[in-house]
Parts: sequence; C-alpha cells; structure tokens
Amino acid sequence: MASYKNQRDTSSALPKGIPYIIGNEAAERFSYYGMRAILVIFMTQHLMNASGQRDVMTEQEAQAYFHLFGAAVYLMPLFGAVLADFYWGKYRTIIVLSLVYCLGHLSLTVDDTRLGLALGLGLIAIGAGGIKPCVSAHVGDQFGSGNVHLLGRVFGWFYVAINLGAFLAMLVVPWLLEHAGAASAFAAPGVLMLLATGVFWSGRRRFVQITPAGKQLFKDLSDRSHWPALGKLAVIYALVAVFWALFEQIGSSWVLQAEKMDRRIGAAELLSSQIQALNPLLIMLLTPCFSYSVYPFLNRYIQLTALTKITLGLMLTVLAFAIPAAIQTQLDQDIQVHIVWQLPAYLLMTAAEVMVSITCLEYSYTEAPKSAKSLVMAAYFLSVSLGNLFTSAINFLIQYLDAGARLSGAAYFWFFTGLMLATALLFMRFARTLENRDPAHTSCR
Repeated sequence: MASYKNQRDTSSALPKGIPYIIGNEAAERFSYYGMRAILVIFMTQHLMNASGQRDVMTEQEAQAYFHLFGAAVYLMPLFGAVLADFYWGKYRTIIVLSLVYCLGHLSLTVDDTRLGLALGLGLIAIGAGGIKPCVSAHVGDQFGSGNVHLLGRVFGWFYVAINLGAFLAMLVVPWLLEHAGAASAFAAPGVLMLLATGVFWSGRRRFVQITPAGKQLFKDLSDRSHWPALGKLAVIYALVAVFWALFEQIGSSWVLQAEKMDRRIGAAELLSSQIQALNPLLIMLLTPCFSYSVYPFLNRYIQLTALTKITLGLMLTVLAFAIPAAIQTQLDQDIQVHIVWQLPAYLLMTAAEVMVSITCLEYSYTEAPKSAKSLVMAAYFLSVSLGNLFTSAINFLIQYLDAGARLSGAAYFWFFTGLMLATALLFMRFARTLENRDPAHTSCR
C-alpha cells in the first residue's frame, strides 16, 4: 500500500502545503493560457519560415493544429499519471515535467518557424499535460480525516487560481504580441512557468508526499469491486468529451469570429485574442456564486446530484454555442456585429463550465480508488483530449475534403450546436438510469 513521507494533518485546519499548490497553479496557468491565447493569431498572422518570410496558416489549418495540440496536452496526463502512481510519485513527476514545460516555452521564444512551433508545442504538451492529473490529485492528498470536509471548497479555490492566472495572461500576452512581437509574447509565459516551478519546489517540506503505489496500482485496478465506479466514470467522460469539443473553441473559432467583429469600446479597440479573458473572469465571479447561491436555491426544488449538475451544464452549452452560430449567420450576410454580442455566449459557456468541469473534477477524485487517483484524473482529462481531437478532425476535413463547403461559416457553428443538444439529451437519459439504480452514489460528497 502507499506510504507517506509526511504525515497527513488530522486537524480541521487547512493543510500547510495548499498555498504553495495554489500559487504554483496560478503561475502555471498564466504560462499555459498566455501561450494558448495567442496561438491561433500567431499561426495565422506571425508565423515565419527559415528565410524570415511570412509562412502563415489558413484559418482552418490553424484551428486544426490548435485543437490537435489541445488533444496532445490532455492525452499526456496518462503518461504523467503512470509516472506518478507507478514510478516517481506526484511531487517528483511535477518537478521534472515542469522543467520540460519550461523548455517548450523557450523553443517558442527563440524560433518563430513551424519547426520551433512544433518542438515548443510538443514539449509543452508533455509538460503541461503530464503534470495535470498529478497537481489536482496532489491537492486531495494533503487532506486527512479531520479536514476532508474542506476538500470541495479548496477545489473551488484551485479553480479560481487557474482562472486568475488565465485572466491576467489573456489580457497581457495578446498585448505583448501586438506591441512587442512574438518573442516577447512567448517569453512572458516562460518566465511565469519558471516561477511556478520555483513556488512548488519551495513547498516541498510542507507537502504530504505519497510514495508511488507500484504494482498495487494494477492490483487495485484489477479488483472487480472498482469496476462499476470506473465504468460509470468512463461513460460520463465519453459524453462530456463533446462538451470539451465546443468549450475549447473559445480559443479558436470564437477568436477568429471576433477578428471579423466590431471590437471598438469607446476610443479603444480590443484585440480578438483578449476577448477570451471573459471566461476566466466570469469563472472567478460565478464559482462562489454557484456554490453559495445558485446550488442552494436549486436544491430547494430538485435533488441536485453531481449528474444533475452536469446535465444542466450540457444544456447551457447548447444555448451558449447557438449564440456564435447566430452571430456567424449575420457575418456571412456581411452584416456588421459588435463584439458585445459574444458576451452572453461567454456567460452561458462559463456557467456550463462551472457545472460540468468543477463537478467532474471533484466527482472523479471521490470515486477513484485510493492508489489510482492520478490515473483516474488522467482519464478525466482524456475526455478533453477526445473533444479536441474531434474538433481538429472536423477542421482537417474542412481544409482538405469537400466537407468544407457544407460546414463553412454559420453551418460550422450550427453543426456543433446540434451535436451538443443530442449529447445533452443522451446524458440526461443516462443520468436518470444511473440515479434510479444507485441514488446514493451520484451525489457530490
């Protein structure tokens, strides 16, 4: 069985290592989302060849590679989870892969060609993806019997830290790209990633560090008593993958749509890649709002289980994506649309994110076998990978096959809206079946 390098705190106080994890997460998310915020604009407007000449991608090509990168980032948690749960433990895995992560930022900073882009994104995918399941599971590892009741609240703070870093990055890094060039824009996230690594390292003596389970991991996974929970999570992740196929387009199709919209606010003009900052800003506002107001209110009228929250979130996603679909219908007719009309879409999509993503994160940790927390978190992130992979494939089809004529313009957005509606209805049926069969295990604990 797993053992501990530091004893878990059995008191009711907040674990001593939590501030270091939260600080690390804020800086690391600045680095990731800062780089990601400018990626589509960089590929379509700033990419160079070895001779120093412009070598930019088409919009469909850039979207396809953007989501292929996203798929790689969220596939790598499987790699990180195996390292953490079988070989190195979470702490060592996070430190080593964070250094790989920094090298990826360095490649993007010094080389603005397709080779530098591929190398940089590859290293970032390994680093950013590899540490994902380890960091979130590492949060849960800090809690003992006396303070486990604080776990849900800390996961909320954890999500706020993610979005605080993302919000600042999405304002600052696009501005740097516009006014200081690609090298400076990619250097800033690299510096923050170094800072994130340093913050995490400085908390090493305050963390509970669980030694890797080794062969016990496979014994636990082969234990048939875990199979019903793991099977249930697999179905949830497969359906939630469609949510991520839509949500991740905040950084691609929504940015490219904003590029064609009227972005003037008074005397100033917002950059298309800065509009994404609405999502993390709204997350910071809506997360406590849902926890302390919306959920208690809904609980008066319905049994608000984890699966109910996810179902409602998927329904909100349908409405959220219908808005850019309607906007694109206007743009296709050469009707000018102001950027303010994207605001309701961001509001609905962010509300959906709170109900789907935060719920899945906490639910996954509580349902996972003790020795396989990182591995189950990796399976959750795999749903994000599958969603990105699907969107990437659609854009490659548009780029290279006749499907482009049928999925261009507004039809592209309406296609994803319809797909989300079908998925939400399917998930609703699954949730009802599961809750009728085993109501005690579908609530958030």
